[in-house]
Amino acid sequence: MNYSEIEKISKALADQTRLRIFEAISATEHINCGEIVSMRGVTPATVSHHLKILSEAGLIACRREGQFVYSQAVPETIAAYARALAKNRTRQKGSTPSLTRGGWPTLLQFSF
Repeated sequence: MNYSEIEKISKALADQTRLRIFEAISATEHINCGEIVSMRGVTPATVSHHLKILSEAGLIACRREGQFVYSQAVPETIAAYARALAKNRTRQKGSTPSLTRGGWPTLLQFSF
């Protein structure tokens, strides 16, 4: 997983509403937009916006069945993301974090 992919996933999960939507999707086999709207108390337009960002980050896959669009988590993406974070943490352990973007990935160089 490259820095751009890590950054996109990190940004997608940084929003509290999006993270809650992703958690709801991950807790089920699949879920439709209407179910997310009723569970999270947000408008359909807001849910659609967040689903688009999660989909573009590769965190969810969406499929249409008639008038409904179902979303499901892509566990391989989260697994790759976790491996990339762990790999970078191991590689960077003991080094001074860089605040420039020249290295990869600068934000993730801090210990958790």
